[in-house]
Amino acid sequence: MAIPRQLPNIITIVRILCAPVFLWMLLADGGADGALRWWAAALFIVAIATDGIDGYLARRYEIVTDLGKLLDPIADKVLTGFAFIGLSILGELPVWITVIVLIREVGITVHRLIVASDHVVAAAWMGKLKTLAQAVALSLALLPLWTVVGEWIWWVNGVTMTIAVVLTIASGIDYVATELRGRRKTRRDA
Repeated sequence: MAIPRQLPNIITIVRILCAPVFLWMLLADGGADGALRWWAAALFIVAIATDGIDGYLARRYEIVTDLGKLLDPIADKVLTGFAFIGLSILGELPVWITVIVLIREVGITVHRLIVASDHVVAAAWMGKLKTLAQAVALSLALLPLWTVVGEWIWWVNGVTMTIAVVLTIASGIDYVATELRGRRKTRRDA
């Protein structure tokens, strides 16, 4: 079965377009534990899950593109960034966590865009692990599970969010270190 060459990129673009819809749904009723909160969480989970689908299709059918390598991490950052911002607006996540995460994410994205004319920086394993940890932590924080299982879920949310933030910082440091090593090697080889 042949799939359209741009299908992975289309999935990625749809993920970006879902982000503002998700944020509106999260904030529309002030983050209450009602239907909109559940739908916002469901949309986030489905959208973030497509990250694996577009990557799988691109690799499986050998249609990996430089545009896809550039857009895929941007889509993840837009979606997770909106989730961090929304949770902070609702007062459910300390603003300093959102600021740290956004500084790392925006910094890496800006760097990727600056060097895109020289080379495309694909996501490294630690960046992928960070995205997975953020997806799990944000999904747990967005789902109003406390209404179903009780308030002990707040402890689980805190642990998963801590792991996500630590991996966010560590993967940012790893990214910078890898880029610096690459520059030094390029200068030596020149």
